[in-house]
Amino acid sequence: MFRIFKSLAALACVATLLACGASLAQRVEGPAGGPRYAVDPYWPKRLPNHWIIGQASGVAVDSDDNIWVLQRPRTLTEDERGATLNPQRSDCCVPAPAVLKFDPRGNLLAAWGGPGQGYDWPRNEHGIYVDPKGNVWIGGNDAADHMLLKFTGDGKFLLQIGKPGKSLGSNATDQLGRPAHMMLDAPANELYVADGYLNKRVIVFDADTGAYKRHWGAYGHRPEDTQLARHNPTSQQFGNPVHCVRLMNDGTVFVCDRDNNRIQVFQKDGKFVRQIVIDPKTLGAGSVWDMVASVDPGQKYLLVADGENNRVNILLRETGERLGSFGRAGRNAGDFHWVHNIAVDSKGNVYTTEVDNAKRAQRFTPAQ
Repeated sequence: MFRIFKSLAALACVATLLACGASLAQRVEGPAGGPRYAVDPYWPKRLPNHWIIGQASGVAVDSDDNIWVLQRPRTLTEDERGATLNPQRSDCCVPAPAVLKFDPRGNLLAAWGGPGQGYDWPRNEHGIYVDPKGNVWIGGNDAADHMLLKFTGDGKFLLQIGKPGKSLGSNATDQLGRPAHMMLDAPANELYVADGYLNKRVIVFDADTGAYKRHWGAYGHRPEDTQLARHNPTSQQFGNPVHCVRLMNDGTVFVCDRDNNRIQVFQKDGKFVRQIVIDPKTLGAGSVWDMVASVDPGQKYLLVADGENNRVNILLRETGERLGSFGRAGRNAGDFHWVHNIAVDSKGNVYTTEVDNAKRAQRFTPAQ
């Protein structure tokens, strides 16, 4: 009788979450006195056409708060793409196009991407950015992916910087080295590139013509391609990969040196300002995969995606002090496996994507 009562009480609680508290529907995480978040387990909505996504290697938010996800169709296993096999293995599923655009409620608005005329689509999609004009930038990190692509929002090709094949090293001015991420300085019309999985630098191009402007390595040094010891926050060179670049409202440039467990901060001309070390004892793939600033005008906080420890760290941007984190290793909503990229919209909602075999995008909403 007691067991029956407990079950009925639980059912009543689910039906009346307001009375029983929101903990059954949400797990609120974050530092006391700092930003806190709850996962939205229903975002995004199911894709049409029996589509399914592979490794989700990039996420970006545009000026209308639409969310763009870059995924890798070729990473789906045979059983995941069973409907495409001959003979057909199963009713579901079919690889979705590489570029997916969602509204804030998780409805799919557009989908495109893949090889086409006049450009070299990457073999392994990596990194997406939507600039203030609505243009979509895409990179890749396959061993032969040494280029960036620029498209209109509906997928019309505009520009290619670099080409596939062979990298020319970290001091080449017209070729990239498995570029990971990019961001536009709109007033200057300059594109900053985290370059990358092979090269060890930040490089800057004219966003319209692709003309070279400047580049630098760790501490503002001239980059070198010598392979150095990994997981060394005092290294005078970037490790691999140089995984993200973010421009802040105050004009500073924040760079993810993933393997060396650090963020380095520069002025736009490459002059070194300071660095932030995060969990320096982290081995494996390192602790600094991507980051975004909070949306308040002063950008008080940094949200740093850590795909090795599988959490998002919350830091004070000015000092680098870690206040707390959200997420943990796992497969449930709000957990992570190789959280790879992160974005934030104008309302402070946070979006993450995961690679390896997690293959998903998640949304976290601000919570009290």
